[in-house]
Amino acid sequence: MSILTSAQPVVEEANPSSPPVIRASGLQLDGKRGRIYGPIDLNIEAGSLNLITGRAGSGRTSLLLTLVARLKPNRGSDLMVLGRSLPARALGVQRRTAAVGVHGLDDLDEEVTVAATIREREAWLAPWYWIVRTPDDAHVTEVCAPVFGAFPAPRAHELVHELDEADNLLLRIALAMLSAPEVIVVDDIDSLHDTDGRRRVWECLHGIAATGVTVIVAAATAGELTRLGWATLPNHIALPSPH
Repeated sequence: MSILTSAQPVVEEANPSSPPVIRASGLQLDGKRGRIYGPIDLNIEAGSLNLITGRAGSGRTSLLLTLVARLKPNRGSDLMVLGRSLPARALGVQRRTAAVGVHGLDDLDEEVTVAATIREREAWLAPWYWIVRTPDDAHVTEVCAPVFGAFPAPRAHELVHELDEADNLLLRIALAMLSAPEVIVVDDIDSLHDTDGRRRVWECLHGIAATGVTVIVAAATAGELTRLGWATLPNHIALPSPH
């Protein structure tokens, strides 16, 4: 993987046998108040676990959304995701990617049950002629298992607001995984206040990447990754501090 930011170059050898799932050159985004992020060059390999860090205002959320075709970068940016040029082929990328943890994008109704939440998502994805029933505990476990792994899944009757922060985020990831994305981005993982909860989410994200899904996570810092005890840490993309 090779990463270049406007503040600091980082160079590693990418795997020449397979094209990167995301390739960007001169990627940047401006808003009404000036530069949001960039310019950035990067190569991200399929099935890798990646961490984007940056202080508040560095544009990390906007970069995540750009990489999954939910935001358009500046004209002149060169961005390829899953073999598709963005923003020209945004719809095809949107169908094969997912964004989780972005405020206002995938928030859950906290007054409904886990079962009702899963049923709503499955009904949205199913053909119109399918009858989608409210799941029982066994089906909730089946939906959550690819994300929760060895950790216990929520119970069907639990209300969303009864879940702790980590389980709430993992449930949102499980809902996103129902559409079988090839790339998933997860924002603001360090908003989880409990250290053990963050560790649990990181372990689950590591497991998702091991299945071949490309995972990109945003956080303010990378400090706690060294305490995970992994032999190989996630690829790190450090955004420069805002001016």
